Amino acid sequence: MDTKISRLRGRLFAVAAVASLVASVASCGPMARPDDAATSPAAAAGATAAPGTAAAPAHTSTSAPAPTPGKGPACPALRCTSVTITGDMLVHAQLWEQARADAPAAGATGLDFGPLLEGQRRYIEKSDLAICHQETPVAGAAGPFSAYPSFNVPPQIITAARRVGYQACTTASNHTIDRGTAGLVRTLDALDAAGLRHTGSYRTQADSQEVLILQTAAAKIAVIQASYGLNGQTPEQPWQVDMLDPEAMIAKARKARELGADIVLGAMHAGDEYSSTPNTQQRDVAHALVDSGQFTMVYGHHSHSVQPIEQYQGTWIVYGLGNAVTELSPSYVVNNEGLLVRAQFSRDAAGQWTASDLAWAPSVIVRGPYRWCSVAADAPQGPCAGAAADAATRQRTAAVVESMGAAAAGAHELLISKK
Repeated sequence: MDTKISRLRGRLFAVAAVASLVASVASCGPMARPDDAATSPAAAAGATAAPGTAAAPAHTSTSAPAPTPGKGPACPALRCTSVTITGDMLVHAQLWEQARADAPAAGATGLDFGPLLEGQRRYIEKSDLAICHQETPVAGAAGPFSAYPSFNVPPQIITAARRVGYQACTTASNHTIDRGTAGLVRTLDALDAAGLRHTGSYRTQADSQEVLILQTAAAKIAVIQASYGLNGQTPEQPWQVDMLDPEAMIAKARKARELGADIVLGAMHAGDEYSSTPNTQQRDVAHALVDSGQFTMVYGHHSHSVQPIEQYQGTWIVYGLGNAVTELSPSYVVNNEGLLVRAQFSRDAAGQWTASDLAWAPSVIVRGPYRWCSVAADAPQGPCAGAAADAATRQRTAAVVESMGAAAAGAHELLISKK
């Protein structure tokens, strides 16, 4: 991508976007609150640095829902809603062997990924909407399964995601067409069967032109997602996977607004693997999306590492959520870590929606057995990898998350046990 062109595309909208965002943020009240804000672990160390209401399709009525505070923190405005997002669902052989071992305890045969994801439930239940990222194509229920470099993973991970409370998943990644059109369609079929809405990859050209709009009690939330590449592979049709193009994403965001979306989320599958800083493409695309004035928040995954949170022109950008699930890497400690982010959006008297609260929880994957585990200061699941290791993960995550000024802008650690 020509990064200079991507910057120029967005700048035309900057002045109007900044004025609107500054006015709306001012009306939403303070970001941090005493009930669950904790002293930043990075600052303390001297570092510098299920479900809500059913989803509604895009063609449903766009009449405004009745005012409601929504789930999450106290609502500082007329209407609020909250969204939880997590990173890559990257299933390797160790994880499906764990799921096979966990199934008998539930009185089941086959594979059960429920215990792996169970720690996320408490967070998801406190949010109106939860969105995951299905990184890889899925096989049939009986396999054969394969992991890197050409994934074909058990579809039971999708069922488990729905059962723990997710309502939607994004699907555009560098692995989307690992198994060609058949794998792409099989994955979308599995998501549909589980009752999970999706966007990013498509069965038909008509589908690719639609916008995913999800309904909570308070708002209509659009999700627009794209990938930086496909590992050098070429899809049978160019419309099968959304590619990272700010102009195309902005056009889709405008369409979402025309369809009645109150909030528009932009999701980028991009970045340098195992890097703790966003690359030029990530920054340029994210800034262009914000500058357009069409996006309420931008977030990303792919790097398999936690990356910073930035407030740019009054809008939050979460550059990298790390891994939601993965096997343990002996070489890259950052691969084993992730970020769960909950954003509360509030509507002011003028009808403008902005993020009135942004909170994050650091996580780690542990094994023996394999589990997702929160290492937030309130330790909602108890010890994960041990006191010292958990503290190191929390400190490392906080230092990265806050390295672009997130804490000063109001982002804070999410202490779910205090809700």
